[in-house]
Amino acid sequence: MLPSFIDMDTMNYILLDAPFEYYTGYSWYPLPPDQLPGIEYSSKLLKEVLDTLFAEQFNADESFLFGFSQGSLLTFEFGARYEKVLAGYIAVSGYIYDEKKLFEEMHEAVKSSNWLCTHGTHDNVLPFESSKTQVEYLQNAGFDIAFESYEKDHSIDRDELVMIAKWMKQISGDSDGI
Repeated sequence: MLPSFIDMDTMNYILLDAPFEYYTGYSWYPLPPDQLPGIEYSSKLLKEVLDTLFAEQFNADESFLFGFSQGSLLTFEFGARYEKVLAGYIAVSGYIYDEKKLFEEMHEAVKSSNWLCTHGTHDNVLPFESSKTQVEYLQNAGFDIAFESYEKDHSIDRDELVMIAKWMKQISGDSDGI
């Protein structure tokens, strides 16, 4: 579904399953209050995967990190601390484990890179106001991140995907789809 919305012929997609089984799917970390060890473990896995990909096949500055819900949290927690700066970071319907600690520990060059966070105003899983407050804290601290809200629940909206695709195309210089 995502590749058809992004519609970039030159884009390669690597869609990773989270490492922990969770009911009929997967998760990146256990639910609160014990999520930090899982976040750290998943961040280590992402580093290993991306380091391998960037050493052998892909360029970090041409790559995007996209996460939904728990993946959104990993986009922040891993992406902001990763030593390589990516073309862009997209966090959809998530939250930040500890926004103050994240800002203190983030890679300096990431603060002014391309970040987009979206969240639904009717999200009944991860409250909109909490996410908005965390992002505003980061913005006020000097982290350049765009925040967009959508009238949706804990999901990815069609209009949201269209906007994300346009944002990615502008960053990558792919004007064919704009």
